[in-house]
Amino acid sequence: MKKTSWILVLVGLTLAALIAAVFPFQSAVLAAPNPQLTNFLTSTPGSDGRIIYIVQEGDTLWRIAAVSGLNIADLRDLNNLGVEDIVFPGQQIFLGLGGPAAQQSTLAPAATQAAAEPTKIPVPGFGTLCVLLFEDVNGDSMRQEEEISVLGGAINISNRDGSISITEDTPEHDPDSVTDDYFCTENLGEGDYNVSVAIPEGYNPTTSLNTGIELLAGDTSFLTFGAQAGSVVIEEGASLPETTGSTPLLGVIGAILLLGGIGLGVYSVWFRR
Repeated sequence: MKKTSWILVLVGLTLAALIAAVFPFQSAVLAAPNPQLTNFLTSTPGSDGRIIYIVQEGDTLWRIAAVSGLNIADLRDLNNLGVEDIVFPGQQIFLGLGGPAAQQSTLAPAATQAAAEPTKIPVPGFGTLCVLLFEDVNGDSMRQEEEISVLGGAINISNRDGSISITEDTPEHDPDSVTDDYFCTENLGEGDYNVSVAIPEGYNPTTSLNTGIELLAGDTSFLTFGAQAGSVVIEEGASLPETTGSTPLLGVIGAILLLGGIGLGVYSVWFRR
């Protein structure tokens, strides 16, 4: 019995030694860390806009495509790689095109900067200015339809800096004129102008003969100036035959009135006696 017990003790010690030898090995095997892949370095575009990735230890085309968001077939096409080709550390892999690295460092997005519109420079426009010197028959300073233009006058149009100065004689009355006797200057640059008229001799002004006006682009502005003929002009314009023919009639009427007055005087003296 004692011999059997020693055998069992030896067997137990042997098993314990084997277990002690096996379990530390298994623990070491189980505790071994999984192989770690290298970090995927984010690539930034170069000065030419190309995005280049440098292959690291442990990289594969599958991993590079997955991390960069590309299709594996597209990645092979971009780098002229076949299905059997592999990558090696230090190899340059082309991932695509992007903006230069200097633009990415700005705070504002590139799209916002591109959306800014250039400052617009206003382009000067043109307008039309029409001027009329009319014969103010009734002297009310208001032009009626039957009051036509005065021939023999002059019109002057000038701008503030003196670069434009237009002088023209007043036009003759034209019943078929669309502008109704106005002198019109077309394609006149917008701006401030001074307009004045000179009336012919024998006329008296019924309105101011000088005024300022602001001409706007696309506008057509009308200005009227009035003048009334004086007594000298009226006498010169009267018909000579009518004046000569009416003289005998006035003489006869005057003689009759004179004789009538003398008769009344004689009758009055005689009646008093």
